[in-house]
Amino acid sequence: MLRVGLTGGLGSGKSTVAGFLRSLGAEVVEADTLGRQMMEPGQPIFDQIVREFGKEVLSPDGRLNRAQLAKLAFQGGRIHQLNAIIHPAVIEAQRQWMEEVFVRNASAVAVVESALIFEVVRDAQARGEQEGVLADWRRRFDRVILVTAPDELKIPRYVARLAPAGPNREPVEADARRRLAHQIPDAEKVTDSDYVLDNNGDKEALRDQVVRLWPRLQAESNNSPNFLSLK
Repeated sequence: MLRVGLTGGLGSGKSTVAGFLRSLGAEVVEADTLGRQMMEPGQPIFDQIVREFGKEVLSPDGRLNRAQLAKLAFQGGRIHQLNAIIHPAVIEAQRQWMEEVFVRNASAVAVVESALIFEVVRDAQARGEQEGVLADWRRRFDRVILVTAPDELKIPRYVARLAPAGPNREPVEADARRRLAHQIPDAEKVTDSDYVLDNNGDKEALRDQVVRLWPRLQAESNNSPNFLSLK
Protein backbone atom coordinates (compact mmCIF):
# COMPACT_ATOMS: atom_id res chain seq x y z
CA MET A 1 0.00 0.00 0.00
CA LEU A 2 1.03 3.56 -0.56
CA ARG A 3 -0.51 6.74 0.88
CA VAL A 4 -0.11 9.57 -1.62
CA GLY A 5 -0.90 13.24 -1.19
CA LEU A 6 -1.62 15.01 -4.48
CA THR A 7 -1.38 18.75 -4.16
CA GLY A 8 -0.95 21.92 -6.14
CA GLY A 9 -2.09 25.51 -6.06
CA LEU A 10 -5.37 26.84 -7.34
CA GLY A 11 -5.69 26.13 -11.08
CA SER A 12 -2.57 23.97 -11.18
CA GLY A 13 -4.31 20.98 -12.74
CA LYS A 14 -4.23 18.58 -9.81
CA SER A 15 -7.79 17.43 -10.50
CA THR A 16 -6.72 16.51 -14.02
CA VAL A 17 -3.81 14.53 -12.59
CA ALA A 18 -6.19 12.85 -10.14
CA GLY A 19 -8.32 11.76 -13.07
CA PHE A 20 -5.30 10.32 -14.87
CA LEU A 21 -4.24 8.40 -11.76
CA ARG A 22 -7.75 7.05 -11.25
CA SER A 23 -7.85 5.80 -14.84
CA LEU A 24 -4.54 4.00 -14.27
CA GLY A 25 -5.89 2.16 -11.23
CA ALA A 26 -5.29 4.42 -8.23
CA GLU A 27 -7.91 4.89 -5.52
CA VAL A 28 -8.60 8.63 -5.35
CA VAL A 29 -10.56 10.86 -2.99
CA GLU A 30 -10.91 14.64 -3.18
CA ALA A 31 -10.57 16.62 0.04
CA ASP A 32 -13.00 19.22 -1.34
CA THR A 33 -15.65 16.54 -1.87
CA LEU A 34 -15.28 15.31 1.69
CA GLY A 35 -15.46 18.87 2.96
CA ARG A 36 -18.62 19.66 0.99
CA GLN A 37 -20.32 16.55 2.35
CA MET A 38 -19.49 17.59 5.89
CA MET A 39 -20.85 21.09 5.30
CA GLU A 40 -24.35 19.84 4.51
CA PRO A 41 -27.19 20.59 6.97
CA GLY A 42 -27.35 18.08 9.79
CA GLN A 43 -23.61 17.52 9.88
CA PRO A 44 -21.60 18.61 12.97
CA ILE A 45 -19.32 20.75 10.80
CA PHE A 46 -22.32 22.61 9.38
CA ASP A 47 -23.60 23.38 12.86
CA GLN A 48 -20.19 24.56 14.04
CA ILE A 49 -19.75 26.88 11.05
CA VAL A 50 -23.15 28.47 11.65
CA ARG A 51 -22.34 28.95 15.35
CA GLU A 52 -19.00 30.59 14.56
CA PHE A 53 -19.96 32.69 11.52
CA GLY A 54 -23.62 33.36 12.14
CA LYS A 55 -26.80 32.82 10.15
CA GLU A 56 -25.64 35.29 7.51
CA VAL A 57 -23.78 32.39 5.88
CA LEU A 58 -27.07 30.55 5.25
CA SER A 59 -28.98 30.59 1.97
CA PRO A 60 -32.78 30.80 1.94
CA ASP A 61 -32.91 27.01 1.50
CA GLY A 62 -31.06 26.51 4.79
CA ARG A 63 -27.81 25.35 3.22
CA LEU A 64 -24.50 27.17 3.49
CA ASN A 65 -24.00 30.08 1.14
CA ARG A 66 -20.48 29.07 0.17
CA ALA A 67 -19.78 32.34 -1.64
CA GLN A 68 -20.73 34.37 1.43
CA LEU A 69 -18.73 32.06 3.69
CA ALA A 70 -15.69 32.39 1.42
CA LYS A 71 -16.08 36.18 1.46
CA LEU A 72 -16.11 36.27 5.26
CA ALA A 73 -13.17 33.88 5.44
CA PHE A 74 -10.86 35.41 2.84
CA GLN A 75 -11.86 39.08 2.82
CA GLY A 76 -12.78 39.18 6.49
CA GLY A 77 -9.50 37.66 7.66
CA ARG A 78 -11.19 34.59 9.16
CA ILE A 79 -9.78 31.88 6.91
CA HIS A 80 -7.79 30.34 9.78
CA GLN A 81 -10.95 30.18 11.87
CA LEU A 82 -12.80 28.37 9.09
CA ASN A 83 -9.92 26.00 8.40
CA ALA A 84 -9.65 25.11 12.08
CA ILE A 85 -13.25 23.86 11.89
CA ILE A 86 -13.04 21.98 8.62
CA HIS A 87 -9.54 20.55 8.30
CA PRO A 88 -9.38 18.22 11.35
CA ALA A 89 -12.65 16.57 10.35
CA VAL A 90 -11.62 16.21 6.71
CA ILE A 91 -8.24 14.73 7.62
CA GLU A 92 -9.95 12.22 9.91
CA ALA A 93 -12.32 11.28 7.08
CA GLN A 94 -9.31 10.77 4.81
CA ARG A 95 -7.72 8.48 7.37
CA GLN A 96 -10.84 6.37 7.61
CA TRP A 97 -11.10 6.22 3.82
CA MET A 98 -7.49 5.03 3.50
CA GLU A 99 -8.02 2.31 6.07
CA GLU A 100 -11.08 1.09 4.19
CA VAL A 101 -9.12 1.08 0.92
CA PHE A 102 -6.27 -0.96 2.36
CA VAL A 103 -8.63 -3.48 3.93
CA ARG A 104 -9.93 -4.15 0.42
CA ASN A 105 -6.54 -4.06 -1.29
CA ALA A 106 -3.29 -4.13 0.69
CA SER A 107 -1.25 -3.11 -2.37
CA ALA A 108 -3.44 -0.15 -3.34
CA VAL A 109 -2.13 3.28 -4.23
CA ALA A 110 -4.47 5.58 -2.28
CA VAL A 111 -4.40 9.21 -3.42
CA VAL A 112 -5.80 12.17 -1.50
CA GLU A 113 -6.20 15.22 -3.72
CA SER A 114 -5.89 18.41 -1.64
CA ALA A 115 -4.72 21.92 -2.46
CA LEU A 116 -3.56 22.76 1.07
CA ILE A 117 -1.38 19.95 2.39
CA PHE A 118 1.58 22.24 3.03
CA GLU A 119 -0.53 25.23 4.06
CA VAL A 120 -2.34 23.29 6.77
CA VAL A 121 0.98 22.31 8.33
CA ARG A 122 2.33 25.86 8.01
CA ASP A 123 -0.71 27.39 9.67
CA ALA A 124 -0.71 24.82 12.49
CA GLN A 125 2.93 25.48 13.23
CA ALA A 126 2.30 29.24 13.12
CA ARG A 127 -0.21 28.70 15.92
CA GLY A 128 2.48 26.91 17.92
CA GLU A 129 1.25 23.37 17.23
CA GLN A 130 4.19 20.99 16.86
CA GLU A 131 2.13 17.81 17.11
CA GLY A 132 -1.42 16.82 16.31
CA VAL A 133 -3.48 16.01 13.25
CA LEU A 134 -2.84 19.32 11.47
CA ALA A 135 0.87 19.71 12.22
CA ASP A 136 1.48 16.06 11.29
CA TRP A 137 -0.55 15.97 8.09
CA ARG A 138 2.39 15.98 5.67
CA ARG A 139 4.03 13.11 7.55
CA ARG A 140 0.89 11.01 7.18
CA PHE A 141 1.63 10.54 3.47
CA ASP A 142 4.26 8.13 2.17
CA ARG A 143 4.69 10.27 -0.94
CA VAL A 144 3.59 13.73 -2.02
CA ILE A 145 3.05 14.67 -5.66
CA LEU A 146 3.12 18.38 -6.45
CA VAL A 147 1.53 19.76 -9.62
CA THR A 148 3.07 23.08 -10.61
CA ALA A 149 2.00 25.74 -13.08
CA PRO A 150 2.83 29.42 -13.65
CA ASP A 151 0.53 31.85 -11.85
CA GLU A 152 -0.33 33.47 -15.19
CA LEU A 153 -1.97 30.17 -16.14
CA LYS A 154 -3.50 29.31 -12.78
CA ILE A 155 -5.76 32.35 -12.53
CA PRO A 156 -7.30 32.12 -16.03
CA ARG A 157 -7.95 28.40 -15.49
CA TYR A 158 -9.74 29.11 -12.22
CA VAL A 159 -11.80 31.90 -13.77
CA ALA A 160 -12.67 29.80 -16.82
CA ARG A 161 -13.95 27.03 -14.58
CA LEU A 162 -16.13 29.20 -12.35
CA ALA A 163 -17.12 32.06 -14.68
CA PRO A 164 -16.62 31.04 -18.31
CA ALA A 165 -18.56 34.09 -19.50
CA GLY A 166 -20.47 37.06 -18.24
CA PRO A 167 -19.98 39.85 -15.70
CA ASN A 168 -18.77 37.64 -12.86
CA ARG A 169 -15.27 37.16 -14.23
CA GLU A 170 -13.73 40.16 -12.45
CA PRO A 171 -14.79 39.21 -8.88
CA VAL A 172 -13.83 35.58 -9.54
CA GLU A 173 -10.38 36.70 -10.66
CA ALA A 174 -10.04 38.82 -7.51
CA ASP A 175 -11.05 35.80 -5.44
CA ALA A 176 -8.43 33.69 -7.22
CA ARG A 177 -5.71 36.20 -6.37
CA ARG A 178 -6.74 36.24 -2.70
CA ARG A 179 -6.65 32.47 -2.55
CA LEU A 180 -3.27 32.29 -4.26
CA ALA A 181 -1.90 34.86 -1.82
CA HIS A 182 -2.76 32.46 1.03
CA GLN A 183 -1.05 29.53 -0.69
CA ILE A 184 2.65 28.74 -0.46
CA PRO A 185 4.49 29.38 -3.76
CA ASP A 186 5.30 26.30 -5.82
CA ALA A 187 9.04 26.95 -5.55
CA GLU A 188 8.87 26.51 -1.78
CA LYS A 189 6.80 23.32 -1.99
CA VAL A 190 9.13 21.59 -4.42
CA THR A 191 11.79 20.79 -1.83
CA ASP A 192 9.23 19.03 0.41
CA SER A 193 7.64 17.03 -2.41
CA ASP A 194 8.66 13.58 -3.64
CA TYR A 195 7.48 14.04 -7.22
CA VAL A 196 6.85 17.22 -9.20
CA LEU A 197 4.67 17.36 -12.32
CA ASP A 198 4.91 20.43 -14.56
CA ASN A 199 1.60 21.53 -16.05
CA ASN A 200 2.40 24.23 -18.56
CA GLY A 201 -0.91 23.82 -20.37
CA ASP A 202 -0.14 20.80 -22.56
CA LYS A 203 -2.60 18.17 -21.31
CA GLU A 204 -1.00 15.31 -23.21
CA ALA A 205 2.43 16.19 -21.85
CA LEU A 206 0.97 16.20 -18.35
CA ARG A 207 -0.64 12.83 -18.94
CA ASP A 208 2.68 11.42 -20.16
CA GLN A 209 4.32 12.52 -16.90
CA VAL A 210 1.62 10.73 -14.90
CA VAL A 211 1.90 7.57 -17.00
CA ARG A 212 5.67 7.49 -16.42
CA LEU A 213 5.20 8.03 -12.70
CA TRP A 214 2.53 5.37 -12.20
CA PRO A 215 4.82 2.29 -12.32
CA ARG A 216 7.03 3.85 -9.66
CA LEU A 217 4.06 4.38 -7.37
CA GLN A 218 2.96 0.80 -7.91
CA ALA A 219 6.44 -0.50 -7.15
CA GLU A 220 6.66 1.59 -4.00
CA SER A 221 3.27 0.33 -2.90
CA ASN A 222 4.29 -3.28 -3.32
CA ASN A 223 7.50 -2.67 -1.38
CA SER A 224 5.89 -0.77 1.48
CA PRO A 225 5.52 -2.34 4.94
CA ASN A 226 2.19 -3.65 6.13
CA PHE A 227 -0.42 -1.02 6.75
CA LEU A 228 -0.21 0.90 10.00
CA SER A 229 -3.18 2.80 11.36
CA LEU A 230 -2.94 6.58 11.29
CA LYS A 231 -4.83 7.02 14.55
